[in-house]
Amino acid sequence: MKGPTRRPTAFRIGDEDVAVSRDGAPVPRTARVVVEPEPEDRAMPGPPVPKRKGFGWGKLFWGALGVLVSLAVGLWVDQLIRDLFARNDALGWLATGVAVLALVAAGVVIAKEVIGVARVRRIDALRDRAAAAAASDDAVEATAVARELATFYVDRPETARGRRALQRHLDEVIDGRDLLVLAEHDLIQPFDDTARRLVADAAKRVSVVTAVSPRAVVDIIFVLVAILGLIRKLADLYGGRPGLLGFLSLTRHVVTHLAVTGGMAIGDGLVQQIVGHGLAARLSARLGEGVVNGLLTARVGLAAIEVCRPLPFLHAPRPGISEVMGGLMPKSDKPTDDGRDEDRGGR
Repeated sequence: MKGPTRRPTAFRIGDEDVAVSRDGAPVPRTARVVVEPEPEDRAMPGPPVPKRKGFGWGKLFWGALGVLVSLAVGLWVDQLIRDLFARNDALGWLATGVAVLALVAAGVVIAKEVIGVARVRRIDALRDRAAAAAASDDAVEATAVARELATFYVDRPETARGRRALQRHLDEVIDGRDLLVLAEHDLIQPFDDTARRLVADAAKRVSVVTAVSPRAVVDIIFVLVAILGLIRKLADLYGGRPGLLGFLSLTRHVVTHLAVTGGMAIGDGLVQQIVGHGLAARLSARLGEGVVNGLLTARVGLAAIEVCRPLPFLHAPRPGISEVMGGLMPKSDKPTDDGRDEDRGGR
């Protein structure tokens, strides 16, 4: 059964003729509008997404297949070495030495891959812990995050000044969020300046090259290579230094971040800049395609910054499309309707 309804009314919570009813308290008779907050028991969260249960047959299949391939390669190498020994002892010993070198190199590669994946996961864990500590203003957790962040960059000489400043802050009594803001300013913000420059350079380079390239296939290959190279540079800049597996995981994380935030869409403010200056009428079709490819590269680069950054954006300004594309996109003389920079971050 539905209760009585009233006509829609526009009002502000702070108006004198608007009253908020809390815990059944009486409201003034002169109130024109009475607001009744939603009870907490009626704002129950939805049911969680059920997790898939059962035996991982897919993982078992690929694991067993990998073992079989490894055994096949091992038997082939063993047979090759035996055949070479049968022909000539020198060839046999040469093949044995090469096999040992290949085995050692494979072990080093595997170790580097494991370390790279661990560093990427460590950055993700640091960012999540910092976001939780800043939201709850937890001084103890914020101090632990700041110390771990300083340890993470201990092998970077360019962070020595920032680490010394952060150490001085650790000896003082500071709120949790303020401490993380100082850590962001002392350690991460210099990396942010370099990251903005890398994204801007990559976007401009993609715009120019794809505008003059004669083939669409060349455009696709160049944009893909530029985006992957940009993600790699940003990961190395912030300290991720992933291997092949870590890089693939990081790229998947960037794509997921774009999908979740709707980052592939261009903000209305940026569209107004393009249309307002009549670029569609003044530029050729190829140059327009180059600008769009540059915008795509810039948006992926901005998403990669947020994924590779060991801290969330707490006080430092989040870079936006108009900032990194300032050299290609003219700024609109007319502000947006609400006076805000709506194209910031492409969202």
